[in-house]
Amino acid sequence: MVRSLWTGATGMIAQQLNVDNIANNLANVNTTGYKTEVMEFKSLLYQTIQTRSTTANVEQKPIGAEVGLGVRNSSITSIFTDGNLLETPGATNFAISGKGFFGIQGADGNTYYTRNGNFVFAIGSQGMVLTTSDGLPVLDSEGEPIVLEDEDIVTSKITADKYGTLYYPDEEGIPQSMEITLGLWQFNNPAGLHKNGDSLYSVTEASGEAMNEAENENLPKSRLTQGYLEGSNVQIADEMVNLIVAQRAYEMNSKVITTSDEMLQQANQLKR
Repeated sequence: MVRSLWTGATGMIAQQLNVDNIANNLANVNTTGYKTEVMEFKSLLYQTIQTRSTTANVEQKPIGAEVGLGVRNSSITSIFTDGNLLETPGATNFAISGKGFFGIQGADGNTYYTRNGNFVFAIGSQGMVLTTSDGLPVLDSEGEPIVLEDEDIVTSKITADKYGTLYYPDEEGIPQSMEITLGLWQFNNPAGLHKNGDSLYSVTEASGEAMNEAENENLPKSRLTQGYLEGSNVQIADEMVNLIVAQRAYEMNSKVITTSDEMLQQANQLKR
């Protein structure tokens, strides 16, 4: 019965983490480029109660008896399906359709990746720099920050094709290529990326190295839509159902502890 107390406690702890994860998904339902996260569980170690040869005459039994010691969180996996495209007028708003990620130069000089295409042009020492809303430079297809040296450019007139190449109209109003392409990278296992916050991810051994779409012809090309942002892929109805299931599982595990406690009380009262 003491073992059942600990088993029930592990279930309550696991379901509390599950509720925390669901709450995080619901909190980010309006976060641009957010990917819903799914909690996965695994059983703890098993304790052998009886071996396969425990009869009085030492005959071989077909099976033994093992009892589990509870559950714990195995992982929290991000589901990288495309979110809905939300119309957000602006020349520097881009939504990705496909498996690509934007490249971002972090404050520490390292490269990070994001699905949040809410960018702005900021005045820098070398010209206008395309940055995130936090001021981090956006990288082009060559891995370099996108900088417009001509400060007379009207950024609202910049357009982009579905592959991320930027265009600016000439004197006759005909769009001309600026020889700049937004960089897009893919990963063999995007679920293995490390979450850094602020919608940024970093490379890990589990994710594999970043693969530049512009340099790898074997990769299916992602598509960009200007004037749109990718919404989160959180399904509110599914999350509410998961929340109810987690609450019921929490209640059942608490009932296990209550029942075990009552059994212990009855055992202690047998001597009376």
